[in-house]
Amino acid sequence: MESSPLPHLQNESNGNHHHVSKKSKPSLISESDLRLEFSHHDPSIARINNGSFGSCPASVSAAQRHWQLQYLRQPDYFYFNLLQPAILRSRTLIKDLVNADHVDEISLVDNATTAAAIVLQQTAWAFTEGRFKRGDAVVMLHYAYGAVKKSIHAYVCRAGGQVIEVPLPFPVNSNEEIVDEFRRALMRGKANGSRVRLAVIDHITSMPSVVIPVKELVKICREEGVDQVFVDAAHAIGCTDVDMKEIGADFYTSNLHKWFFCPPSVAFLYSRKTLETSAELHHPVVSHEYGNGLAIESGWIGTRDYSAQLVVPDAIEFTNRFEGGIEGIKKRNHGGVVEMGKMLASAWGTNLGTPPKMCASLIMVGLPVSLGISSDSDALKLRTHLREKFGVEVPIYYRQPKDEEVDPITGYARISYQVYNTINDYYKLRDAINQLVSDGFTCALLSK
Repeated sequence: MESSPLPHLQNESNGNHHHVSKKSKPSLISESDLRLEFSHHDPSIARINNGSFGSCPASVSAAQRHWQLQYLRQPDYFYFNLLQPAILRSRTLIKDLVNADHVDEISLVDNATTAAAIVLQQTAWAFTEGRFKRGDAVVMLHYAYGAVKKSIHAYVCRAGGQVIEVPLPFPVNSNEEIVDEFRRALMRGKANGSRVRLAVIDHITSMPSVVIPVKELVKICREEGVDQVFVDAAHAIGCTDVDMKEIGADFYTSNLHKWFFCPPSVAFLYSRKTLETSAELHHPVVSHEYGNGLAIESGWIGTRDYSAQLVVPDAIEFTNRFEGGIEGIKKRNHGGVVEMGKMLASAWGTNLGTPPKMCASLIMVGLPVSLGISSDSDALKLRTHLREKFGVEVPIYYRQPKDEEVDPITGYARISYQVYNTINDYYKLRDAINQLVSDGFTCALLSK
């Protein structure tokens, strides 16, 4: 198999065109142009961890630098004349991308963790002000992102609420396994006359990475009388389908710097427009715009670099240089990560952590049992070893075995697939693991 990435790349002589804007109709991106867009990546590293920090192409970075220089050139003019119209333009584009009803439903914040703090702050106030009673519940998935789990405990438990975790199997074979566990967790939250005030549902869990059936879980929440639903979709936009009307959540957040080619850091928070939610949502950094609505509050939280929020138009323009735009990118990334995941599992004699339909642009691949991954610490040490010795960047997940399992797979690599990846990135990981196995390596050796 050749090292050239990927079916989405077009030869420079290709005559196909795609609308980027009313001003120009550039050709689909060529392989050489794509390499230039990501030439700032370290060429010695097989970078198959797009999921953690994303990747910003050079053209979008240049647009960001332009905004930064606009500020440095004349700060007062920038803040009073340029900033808010540019933020509004980004919010309007995102509103259309995610099929929200109104631009006021879209706020720009630093990241999904900030968005979670905004929603959980509202929930904590409802407990402290007596609108929710002590012992009422917030339900979250066991595999919720670590920072968000800690935020839930910090805001909700201190305010008098209880937290119910939904235990999820891994590996997972079907959506039904997730749905069944979710229903049981809601029943626990409603025991003894309590109510479930908020359900926090991941769209794509981080570690292990699984696409969650959010539309079905939101529907169940409505049927079971859950007050509000917050979808933490840090990985979603640019990675899987995101439609506010179809999903039906009260709150939904996704990072734009992970899979949508924006620089770090920027995320959107969708909050369904109702009188109640509009009045009670506030940015945790209180500044001059407090009380003017979350979107306006978030657009001015003091002197800072807002440039990442202003380049959404440029990120969209970049995606439109690919056949099918962002939809085409998502489809090809999904196909690529499944193909590479199957190749690795076959090479190592292991299995995937989910069926292909339950992954997006990330997939979990079992690692050989002989590596002896027996703790989270082992997983982190192996990740560091792969980076430092083999030039491979990939997260490793430790799965605690069940008592009755014989020779279980306890380690999984979470591989990502983005437009800049080539097949050689995954061969490099395959060969590194095969060499470790051949050398008789175990994680216990890293402790010595």
